[in-house]
Amino acid sequence: MLSTALRVLVVGMLCLAGSAVAAPPGAATLQAIEATAYDYMDGQLEGDVARVTRALHPDLAKRNIVANPNETLGLGRMSADELIRFTRQGALKTPRAQWQRTVTVLQVDEDIATVRLESPWFIDHLQMGRFDGRWVIVNALWHRKVRGG
Repeated sequence: MLSTALRVLVVGMLCLAGSAVAAPPGAATLQAIEATAYDYMDGQLEGDVARVTRALHPDLAKRNIVANPNETLGLGRMSADELIRFTRQGALKTPRAQWQRTVTVLQVDEDIATVRLESPWFIDHLQMGRFDGRWVIVNALWHRKVRGG
């Protein structure tokens, strides 16, 4: 039978072990995540299909909230193939001088990451996964920014 003091010590150690904070991601991990976000955005702005394709999981779920009288919770939906097609068509092709965009890595936990990407036109919240050492975008929830006149 364990003594009371030993039981308290064991329970305390288990509590501490369960609440351990993961080490912050290294610089190489952050750079790889940011590079994926820039491939996603800059590839669209350049019309570079290879960059966009490299950034996306094939089963990407890209969504935005839309007003839809037929749905209470309306979502616009776009697949990886649709985004690649829009990129090929040059839907967002923009002169480099107008490429004001920022990437903020919000959280990294092992092989998942959450990123906020802002351009003059959109804000995207990206969820990424690391597959065989490569970061790709699995989900994107975005909205169009209101442009001042």
